[in-house]
Amino acid sequence: MNKVPSSQFVDEKIEVEFVGEQPLEKTPRCPDRLCWRGKTFDVQEQLAEWRDYGRKGNMAKNMKPEHATRASHVGSWGVGRFYFRVKVNTGQVMEIYYDRAPVDADQRKGSWFLLSIKNS
Repeated sequence: MNKVPSSQFVDEKIEVEFVGEQPLEKTPRCPDRLCWRGKTFDVQEQLAEWRDYGRKGNMAKNMKPEHATRASHVGSWGVGRFYFRVKVNTGQVMEIYYDRAPVDADQRKGSWFLLSIKNS
């Protein structure tokens, strides 16, 4: 009987590190390392990458339709997520994302999150 890998939904904030050239602030590349709950994981392989520029909640209603169409393809300030599926040094597959939304006026950068973990 084949064992089905278990998957765990997390959606918690993480810290990330980049080796070498730093990415653009609002258009990041896949990080080289991530830290979650005090443990550091090295990214061994990037398995997938995708972006979602959809506006959510009230933000979905505050843009003219012709502008919203363009923004859904290229993004707009503070809107959008960059997703990465990575294999880390523990053999686990993690889905992480960078949310471009600013936290507040003092922290205008977005935040990184661990969305899920799949054990092999």
